[in-house]
Amino acid sequence: MKRAVVLGAGMVGSVMAMDLASDPGFEVTVADIREDALARIASRSPGRIRTVRADLSSPDAIRSTVAPFDIVLGALSSRIGFGALRAVIEAGKPYCDISFMAEDFLELDALARKAGVTCVTDCGVAPGMSNILAAHAALCLKPCRRIEIHVGGLPRERRWPFEYKAGFSPADVIEEYTRPSRFVEFGEVVTREALSDPNLMDFEGVGTLEAFNTDGLRSLIETVARRHGVPFMKEQTLRYPGHIDLMRVMRETGLFSKEPIDVGGVKVRPLDLTSAVMFPKWTYQPGEQDLTVMRIKAWGVREGREVSMQWDLLDFFDVASGCTSMSRTTAFPCTIVARMIADGRFARPGVNAPESLADQPGLVDELLRQLKARNVAYRNATTPLCGA
Repeated sequence: MKRAVVLGAGMVGSVMAMDLASDPGFEVTVADIREDALARIASRSPGRIRTVRADLSSPDAIRSTVAPFDIVLGALSSRIGFGALRAVIEAGKPYCDISFMAEDFLELDALARKAGVTCVTDCGVAPGMSNILAAHAALCLKPCRRIEIHVGGLPRERRWPFEYKAGFSPADVIEEYTRPSRFVEFGEVVTREALSDPNLMDFEGVGTLEAFNTDGLRSLIETVARRHGVPFMKEQTLRYPGHIDLMRVMRETGLFSKEPIDVGGVKVRPLDLTSAVMFPKWTYQPGEQDLTVMRIKAWGVREGREVSMQWDLLDFFDVASGCTSMSRTTAFPCTIVARMIADGRFARPGVNAPESLADQPGLVDELLRQLKARNVAYRNATTPLCGA
């Protein structure tokens, strides 16, 4: 029996743990510093999941926590994701992670190679499945002329004023609204302001959403755009119409700033105040339903014909388990790939971006099959272009 530990007992980490615990081949432990989060997951799966309290912001605590385990899964905030990755590598343990760290995780590739451990980072829905399917398209299309990714996690019920709630760490959402966005145009990397280039898109089952620039390509710029010669690539985030203008007003007002200002003789970071008053309104209440919508589309030549390849995901809150769509669509790719690492089906020492999985024969089909078995279904179509 394999011993697995999940770092983080939040919405995503708890789903990871429950999915692994449903497999008789795994003994599962969850680590977190929050006693209430650990108690919550223990009560949802009595006797099947062990818990351990640990300060996961401490590299020493991580190294000692993961020492007894065969495979480690990460579901931590971006703020501590890079440090956790380094600590797990130093402990000599294989790792599968979804933390969306701001740092370049490939900087730790040499360290992981030296330790002989396989790590896969950004292994959620986006980044994660978006990377894997984009890379798969680039391998299928010769040449691949363009790839576009659109993705969003939304509440099923729109409520004024935000018409939004965060399916993961709200602080990480704010990072998406402030971090410059990188794209590939005519084979060159260009940078634009986050929340820029708004446009409207229609999605069956959801309606009209607004798309805007965020820094979502990450490793795809190097591994797909440059390596496979894809001259145009972009990722945009999806929200209900009106959200962009509201976030731009807040950002331009300075409410997302991390620079302290003087308020009545007290130094205050505007972001801390914004977080205190806004994040509770962005938190899903028990039973409150969400949805995840994503489209990956690529254009190019396949078998001598100009075609488009497209994958669509529309997933909803799971009433039976009480788990949010965002937590499920993010957790399951990580647990499926973690099993592949633990079983030796994916053994590539180093820090691997998720798109590294696409060149393994049959792995993409297996991943999609296992996701469908968990009621996360991607619809795929390859369509000849008009006149081709």
